[in-house]
Amino acid sequence: MAQQTDTVQTGLLKGQGNTSKSHFAKTIRSILINYDLYLLLLPTLAYFIIFHYVPMYGLQIAFQNFNPIKGYSGSPWVGFDNFVRFFESYQFGTVIKNTIGISVFELLVAFPAPIILALMINQLTSERFKKFVQTVTYAPHFISTVVVVGIVYLLLSPKTGAVNSLLGLFGIDPIFFMGDASWFKTVFVFSGVWQSVGWGTIIYLAALTAVNPDLHEAAVVDGATKLQRVLHIDIPSIMPTVIIMLIMNMGHMMSVGFEKVYLMQNQLNVDASETIQTYVYKAGLVQAQYSYASAIGLFNTVINFILLISVNKIAKSLKQTSLW
Repeated sequence: MAQQTDTVQTGLLKGQGNTSKSHFAKTIRSILINYDLYLLLLPTLAYFIIFHYVPMYGLQIAFQNFNPIKGYSGSPWVGFDNFVRFFESYQFGTVIKNTIGISVFELLVAFPAPIILALMINQLTSERFKKFVQTVTYAPHFISTVVVVGIVYLLLSPKTGAVNSLLGLFGIDPIFFMGDASWFKTVFVFSGVWQSVGWGTIIYLAALTAVNPDLHEAAVVDGATKLQRVLHIDIPSIMPTVIIMLIMNMGHMMSVGFEKVYLMQNQLNVDASETIQTYVYKAGLVQAQYSYASAIGLFNTVINFILLISVNKIAKSLKQTSLW
């Protein structure tokens, strides 16, 4: 009986080995047949490996008192001391509050804006006017962030800005928008909407092209209005795309961005504009606290990763479209 059992187990192991070899052979054969497609994929793989995965080796300095002269191997290990230092820092609360505040404001305003614009453009009957609107709304995306911030400063200038000149016509005193911390989030988010809303509509307009025209024709026959068709046909049709974009947005919710925040930041609004990215820049590059800055950056990345996994899992549990 024991010999029969051993024979069966040996046969199963051989069968599994043959199956794995067969699967490996099929994979190699598929790669050889479609080698041209894999060659096209090669530059992208090389980019991610070289610039995203190889640098992960340097994450160890977040747990060290890193000294560039001694290098990775010579720098002493300090464990989680850099993380504890950040958590106990007097700026921790301000930095986290500003980062989350801007991110949530962007999610509430900037995320639905391209969806609404795409739905409105899709309802236009004149192709010529539709192309004109698309061109006008796409154009700001190609403007440099430095130029955009310069435009914002000019428009919001308390003396010569167009916005304050307009407010003056209604008897409202000039407002120093860029010098008032309470206005920073509003100016940052809405200037971002102006710059990126048109570009963001591309994905949703592409999704709307997949909507079956027969559904709209049937709805028109049944007497449905444009608003009813948008609510009951267009929005449900693009909802999988909306959910995917929401998951991807949540994946970098704690990454507000550095360049624009730093350019708009000054001593008058720093209480509302100091985010994790600007704080890491000042601690890491300006003050040369490499380990401390790396620890903060790693903490930020872990939070983003947790948010991405959580939102994707929630979408999957609700039987909605998910990334995996």
